[in-house]
Amino acid sequence: MTRPSLLRLFLVQFGAEQRLFWRSPIAAFFSVIFPLLMLLTFAALFGNDRITPLGVTASQFYAPALAVYGAVSTVYWNLSMSLVTSRELGVLKRIRGTPMPPWLMLGGRLTSSAWVALLAVILMVTIGVLGYGVALYPRTLAAAFVTFLVGVSCFAALGCLIAALSPNANATPPMAAATLVPLAFISEVFIPPSASSASWLTTVADFFPLKHFARAFSGAFNPTLHGSGFAWSDAGATYAILPHLAVMAVWGIAGGVLAVRLFRWEPRPEKVR
Repeated sequence: MTRPSLLRLFLVQFGAEQRLFWRSPIAAFFSVIFPLLMLLTFAALFGNDRITPLGVTASQFYAPALAVYGAVSTVYWNLSMSLVTSRELGVLKRIRGTPMPPWLMLGGRLTSSAWVALLAVILMVTIGVLGYGVALYPRTLAAAFVTFLVGVSCFAALGCLIAALSPNANATPPMAAATLVPLAFISEVFIPPSASSASWLTTVADFFPLKHFARAFSGAFNPTLHGSGFAWSDAGATYAILPHLAVMAVWGIAGGVLAVRLFRWEPRPEKVR
């Protein structure tokens, strides 16, 4: 009997991860449905008026911004929780006794999360185009896709870091929420940029990768920006994603290195009282 090929093992793992995800209503809801409900809610509350500082309508801003939030929720929030839960249940430990290499198992899980994130983005943008008149621009689609790949990779690495730092499954959701939701409010995801915003909040948001993901991806839908996006400077209303990609790359690499160093495949032994 021949050993199964790495590709076959990867496809098996990917398929298993997909089934586990879609059988979890809570995970599917917060990754795919919740951002969509937020778009519908914001559109109902605020209408579709033009946001003066950006030069775009509310839907043109919220559709890509909430698409980013859905993608980040999948690869950061859900990935960290699934890894910790698998570790606590002993699944990760038992993987080492199977033909599945641990790195291949992790790769299948990461790819599954990225695929769900892509579906969430496609769904959000499609609803925006069909229901709210969100415009697509062929010249910026390549930049939007590259931004998606770099952003998802960055937050997947950070999700693995949260899993490495989390002591148990109960602590993971609060850790993920505390490091994601507050940033979403100051990172041009839930609230458009405003000249009246406190300067220190802008400085804090500029330091973290979420704002850079949201701004680089949303720029692809902004008709007031020029160029394909592959530029370093935004002077002259140029659509420039490269500075944002650099920030996300630094965070992703740092998070990945720390995750590899700190990640444990076995649950922590319980303390004896």
